[in-house]
Amino acid sequence: MTVVASKALHIRHAVPEDLAAIARIERASFSDPWSEDSLATALDRMVVLVAAEGEGAGDGAVGVVGYVVALVLAPDAEVADLAVAPEARRRGVGRALLARAIEVLADLTVRAVHLEVRESNRAARTLYESAGFCPVGRRRGYYRQPVEDALLLRREIDPT
Repeated sequence: MTVVASKALHIRHAVPEDLAAIARIERASFSDPWSEDSLATALDRMVVLVAAEGEGAGDGAVGVVGYVVALVLAPDAEVADLAVAPEARRRGVGRALLARAIEVLADLTVRAVHLEVRESNRAARTLYESAGFCPVGRRRGYYRQPVEDALLLRREIDPT
């Protein structure tokens, strides 16, 4: 359990009961959101963590305020999706999710984590850079709605 902005925040592996909450946050966060079917597939094939707040937050579908999805191809991984509900932003939820995801990935022998971020997404870029991610490239016109470049970031994970 992590305490964020004076609320108990539980970060745990997602369960199927979390899918509706994850899909709601996805739709509120992105102009081209993943479908609930795509999120269900991710739950079966990738590392998916959720952050939940409040009474019973350690159980499925209760108080989910954010999530992170990572694809593992050891020794590398890619953070494929990370979002926080609008009402829970700017309280450290994204930072806590990213930190826990890196811990989980390190336990899976991942040595480098990659991700893409919209060039205009200053909040996300600041978060990733503060977590040790460095720019390594650009994908021109990668995002749709609106069309925009993706910045490619990478972070090494020290084996411990």
